[in-house]
Amino acid sequence: MSTIKIKQIKSRNGAPACQKQTLDSLGLRKLNQVVEREDTPTVLGMIKKVKHLVTIVE
Repeated sequence: MSTIKIKQIKSRNGAPACQKQTLDSLGLRKLNQVVEREDTPTVLGMIKKVKHLVTIVE
């Protein structure tokens, strides 16, 4: 399967608890951190939930 790189671009401060948990599930703990995850429907759903806090790195 292909992989996708995700970068946290905005702070989690002020975000609801469910969005903070989603960032934790993706492995994003700090601002500007980049993680590489498999391109699965589950991961894409998590990215969609916090799309205002993260970006996809090419």
